[in-house]
Amino acid sequence: MVGVMSGIRVVEVAAWTYVPVAGAILTEWGADVLKIEHPESGDPQRGLVTSGLIPAGAVNHMFELPNRGKRSVALDLKSEQGRELLMKLVETADVFLTNFRPSARKKLGIDVEDVRAHNDKIIYVRGSAAGQSGPESERGGYDMSSFWSRSGAADNVSPEALGYPVNMPGPAFGDVLGGLTIAGAISSALFHRERTGEATVVDSSLLALGAWAMGPTIAGAHAFNLEGYPKTTPDKAPNPLVNTYGTKDGRHITIVMLESDRFWPELMTVLESPELITDPRFDSHAKRAQNNVECVAAIAAGFARKTLEEWKIALKDINGVWAPVQRPREMVTDPQVEANSYIADLEDSAGTAFKLVSAPVQFDEQPGDVRRAPDHGEHTDEVLQELGLTMDEILEYKISGAVL
Repeated sequence: MVGVMSGIRVVEVAAWTYVPVAGAILTEWGADVLKIEHPESGDPQRGLVTSGLIPAGAVNHMFELPNRGKRSVALDLKSEQGRELLMKLVETADVFLTNFRPSARKKLGIDVEDVRAHNDKIIYVRGSAAGQSGPESERGGYDMSSFWSRSGAADNVSPEALGYPVNMPGPAFGDVLGGLTIAGAISSALFHRERTGEATVVDSSLLALGAWAMGPTIAGAHAFNLEGYPKTTPDKAPNPLVNTYGTKDGRHITIVMLESDRFWPELMTVLESPELITDPRFDSHAKRAQNNVECVAAIAAGFARKTLEEWKIALKDINGVWAPVQRPREMVTDPQVEANSYIADLEDSAGTAFKLVSAPVQFDEQPGDVRRAPDHGEHTDEVLQELGLTMDEILEYKISGAVL
């Protein structure tokens, strides 16, 4: 493993998944990330166990995901002593990472000017629901609201016949993408500081991420003055070679063969329908588009002859792009996922085994250093001793309630 962020320290005052997952990614790359949590409540994400969103007695995977590899330091930032200790940590750090709203940052004394007063070279990073400016800068948000719904993504993927917008593909779908974006921005800011000596303020939001993800669609909707973007169903795909088809056993395969004239003969051969290669209805891209409903039906009939497992063997050596429509759990045993170490095996602090997907970037062909998330306040004593405090001094802080 190459610790490209080795020697970089991040002080994180953030909760839930969006923003904390940026710190988690940096730990995989070698950074020392200090997660600041309240001594009593901690990150509210820890409470998902008691709310029933985590199986009883199981690993809190929703906390592990955005907090892997960090050190937890429990400080009461509302107390003068807790804030003083935070600023001592700030003095040792390269990055300050937060998703607290402007009013909360001001009230706690952790806004840009407060932090920069103790370390003028620190990179200050803010993640929010909808940005730092405008009438909604104080409003909170989650990825399902700010990223998925507001951006137009939910509307665009929902078939008209359904009658309602579909939910995100899974929990924290936008959060983890946003965290990756922030981690990349932090890397750029550190590079800029290395080159120029200038420390920047970095901003990102779930709304900005949603707009970026929907960028081509937003631009197209504006260019063509479309109130709603054109939608199709699989039986009417404009390009039958870019579509999803059902298999004999009720599973599905997606094909993305954009150069359809190039791949049409190959596809028809593997579907055991060679007579369709020269069928006058389908023998060119233009004709397949013109007769798309008939063409889709012909391809669908071919895929319906075999099971998904049979198609995995039959399609293995073709040149056209295809993929099975997998269920999330199937990713764990996907041979390509295993070959590239995309999922790590871990144990939580109680010794319970679990798996986490690694950050989707590798250096020198090695996966990142994926480690478990910390227990609440697990590293408070250790980190404060690194600041030079004695155990007697730390005990005084514990008695006052400033630390856990």
